[in-house]
This record gives sequence, C-alpha cells and structure tokens, in this order.
Amino acid sequence: MSIVMSILDILGTVAFSLSGAIEAMKKRMDMLGVLVLGLITAVGGGIIRDIIIGRFPPTVFRSPNNALVAIITALTAFLVAAIFNKKSIWKAGVLNWILYISDAIGLGAFTVHGIRFVEHNTGYTSFALLLFVGVITGVGGGILRDIFAGNMPFIFRKHVYATASIAGALCYLLLCKIAGTEISTVVSVLLVVVIRILATKYEWNLPRVNLEDNKDNQEVI
Repeated sequence: MSIVMSILDILGTVAFSLSGAIEAMKKRMDMLGVLVLGLITAVGGGIIRDIIIGRFPPTVFRSPNNALVAIITALTAFLVAAIFNKKSIWKAGVLNWILYISDAIGLGAFTVHGIRFVEHNTGYTSFALLLFVGVITGVGGGILRDIFAGNMPFIFRKHVYATASIAGALCYLLLCKIAGTEISTVVSVLLVVVIRILATKYEWNLPRVNLEDNKDNQEVI
C-alpha cells in the first residue's frame, strides 16, 4: 500500500470514528455505544465495498488495524468529553461543527480510497463499478451510523451528502487520466471536503417535495 493510500486509510478511519463517537454521545449512549458507533462508522463502508466486489472475509477482519484505530479514536473522544463535559467547547453548535468537519474529511478520504483500493486489489477498470464502490465506501459508514443512532441517514435528507461523494469520485476518475493518481487524490478529497463544508454552512439541499395530508397543494422546497 502506498503512503498516500495509508494516509487516506488512517485519515478516513479517524475522522469517521470521531463522527460516530460524537453522534453516539449526542444520543446519550454509554461508553460501549460510543465505541460501537465509532467502529461501525469507520469500517462500515469498507465492509460493504468488499461484499460488493466479492472479497471475503472483508479487509477489516483480515487486518484489524483500522478497527483498533477506530476504537482508540472513539475511546479518546469519550474520555475527553467525560473530562471536559462542563466546558463551553462542548456546546451543541461546536459539537455539530466537529461532527460535520470530521464527517466531511472521512467522506472525502474514503471515497477516493475506495476507488484506489479496488483498482489496486482487483484490477477492475469499469468506470461505473469504480464510481459506485467509491461512493458506497464513502457513504456506507455514515448510513450505518445514522441507522444505529435512530436517525434518517444524512444521505437522504440534506446538505448534498452523496452528491459531494459522487463529485469527488468523478473528479478522481476523470482527472487521474491526465494528472496522475497522487494529484488526483489530493484534489478529489479536497473537493469533497469543500463541498460538504460549504453545503453545511450555506444549507445547500437538493429539491424535495413535501406531501402533507392536511394541505391541498404539494409544496416544493
């Protein structure tokens, strides 16, 4: 595994584990819940990716290093929160932004890592397959996090979540043909992170329709 791939792997694992741990603490889960949600968020997308490409057992069970990193990250977040839980840093607004930023970093890192992992380990070159596994690696952990936390998955409700992952995957697949893998990796990860942060800050959402029984008209917002 190249240095860039290793960095993406660790970066995505730490970022997603942190986002899972924060979501668990916001839901007032105990320490076990925090560890489990951090772990699931960090490794869930990779497990789904491996199932899709027929890689059994999934990578996390062959080499548990990422799982250990995820558990340590979630435990550290829990201990820090327990020690400083009366401090202003843990106000809801601050927590939400830590969650959004860590989630954006994890999304960008794992979207590109998913594509490069499949290219390196399978030799598959199908554009559609690589695009799909990149996106599912990026969003899979977040979907599982939201389901376990009792929320509607972020991907289905706001702030162009999957759209950012798709943009990053497309950017990598198209740009690497002319700029090489390393430059394409950096640009694509940054693109996802910037889109997610801007979408959160300015509340960018895809169009949706509200259907309410007590109204005669359908409202598009």
